[in-house]
Amino acid sequence: MEENRDRYKTNDGEMYGYTNPQMVQPGFGNTPIVTDQPGTQLQMNSMPRPPGIPGIPPGLEYLTQVDQLLVHQQVELLEALTGFQCENKYQIRNTLGQQVYFAAEESGVCQRMFCAATRGFTIHVVDNLGQEVMRVTRQFKCCAGCCWCANCTCCAMEIEVQSPVGQPIGHVRQLQSCLKPRYSVMSADMQEIFYVEGPVCGCQEICCTQDVNFNVFSHDRVNKIGKMAKQWSGLAREMFTNANNFSVSFPLDLDVRMKATLLGTLFLVDYMHFENYHKNNSHHG
Repeated sequence: MEENRDRYKTNDGEMYGYTNPQMVQPGFGNTPIVTDQPGTQLQMNSMPRPPGIPGIPPGLEYLTQVDQLLVHQQVELLEALTGFQCENKYQIRNTLGQQVYFAAEESGVCQRMFCAATRGFTIHVVDNLGQEVMRVTRQFKCCAGCCWCANCTCCAMEIEVQSPVGQPIGHVRQLQSCLKPRYSVMSADMQEIFYVEGPVCGCQEICCTQDVNFNVFSHDRVNKIGKMAKQWSGLAREMFTNANNFSVSFPLDLDVRMKATLLGTLFLVDYMHFENYHKNNSHHG
């Protein structure tokens, strides 16, 4: 883990999820993290960890208490100034503004520079103690991404969600479509649970600042059970960075494994439709 610690640094250079005599929690200014003994810390403005629940993967207990998550992608100064594609980092909060998780991308430099939004990646999701509770992976596919060709597995983008690491709990696969982006959200055994459909046009500009919604339906495509939304982040942030704000909502009593898989779906939607949008001025399907 030592060699990967830079991945969990915030924009202030502080380490997220590791004890330090005077740390600052990402996204909350100069609010200090009160540390206790090695391996433990009490973070102000972070969601208290619920007690363990039998049958629920460790670290997903947080999700039993929420029906919405707010996902804020961090602005990478190097990327904003030079255009060099950096690994994405996300702060994940509840509706009270309390930190729930922190997510950090791991990917190769060459794929980030030459494959951009279609690159393969691993997203490590850690809790407020720096413990990895969830992992989202996407394998690189050289000819995938076009919605018209997504009827073939080799041409469809897909992710696997694991919790704990090494144990799949869900999959998400791009579906073939002509105009609207569509995704199948599946269980660990590849059975479709939800169907996600986005808008024909997902652009956000100064004259069009409403949320871009990806609605979540039951597998029969009839009942809407939630949605993912890309929110307007402000003119400067939208024009000069790829850092986006999202939300994902779902029923409070939904199985935490499927809540985690819907969070993974949001990451896939970000890469497929909003990553490098202002550089390429185009979306993938």
